[in-house]
Amino acid sequence: MNDGKEIMTVNDVADYLKISVITTYRLVQEGKIPAFKVGRSWRIKRSDLNEFIEIQKRGERF
Repeated sequence: MNDGKEIMTVNDVADYLKISVITTYRLVQEGKIPAFKVGRSWRIKRSDLNEFIEIQKRGERF
């Protein structure tokens, strides 16, 4: 994941966060992790993911 990709797939995000793909899809579909669709596939900007991580570090729950 340290290849500098700015746009990540759901699988990339799941690997990065060490959570299941199903949990990642749920967080994306609930709007907890900001994402957008390309065709039928979800994509997540790394900067949005980093913001999500910072929110979690402050103790807010998802």
